[in-house]
Amino acid sequence: MKKAIIHRVDAQDYTGAEALNTICSNLSFSGKNLKKIVFTSCTAHEGKSYMTMQIMQNLARRGKRVVLVDTDLRMSVLVSRYDIEIVGEYTGLAHYLAGYCNVDDVVYETNIENAYLVPEGRDVANPIPLLNSPDFKDLLDRLAKQFDIVLVDAPPIGLVIDAAEISRFCDGSVFVCAYNSTRRRELAAAKRQMEAAGRPVLGCIINKVTFDTISSKKYYNRTYYSHYNSDYYTREGKKGGKRTRKE
Repeated sequence: MKKAIIHRVDAQDYTGAEALNTICSNLSFSGKNLKKIVFTSCTAHEGKSYMTMQIMQNLARRGKRVVLVDTDLRMSVLVSRYDIEIVGEYTGLAHYLAGYCNVDDVVYETNIENAYLVPEGRDVANPIPLLNSPDFKDLLDRLAKQFDIVLVDAPPIGLVIDAAEISRFCDGSVFVCAYNSTRRRELAAAKRQMEAAGRPVLGCIINKVTFDTISSKKYYNRTYYSHYNSDYYTREGKKGGKRTRKE
């Protein structure tokens, strides 16, 4: 199996780790038939990709074989944000869906035990035809048989329709919302859009919370990194590159 080295692994303090433990426990008890879970948000800068990476690592430490699929084919920053080094030729989801490689060419074993990754591969101006293809459904179904849980990192549903299209091939969805930032009306509209795809919304993760603003208990008092810039879906807005290493 191909290798991917995650050079940046964010450490959590005690309270942050406990919050993630709660999230992962809830996911584990959602039901044995809920294996393919898509994560989205209403807008950019809510920490969605951060949460999927943290959940992947937490579940992997529990002994679950987990794979994270990066489906943001328009402008993913996952590889550059986490300084992920691809060993050998770099191929990802976009390459597979376009017919340039096989499934085995896009699933990477990471340096975190039990954690695997399917990166985006490359940017695609209009990914909907690829995400609607039978090959995408087949990929997720094959991963669900091979791994204990499949985490699907999708673009914000409030910006593009991709997440709703992706959710048709998943078992449920989870929203990541920034505390005191996401409007209730936006969240309600996003929830209706996801439910229209015929899959249940499993819950919502409130991110970027400083609990001393609502209680004396500081729970999540760190600043999370923004994963998207203001030019979210302009090609010149993408920053960073992909590190590769030839064997």
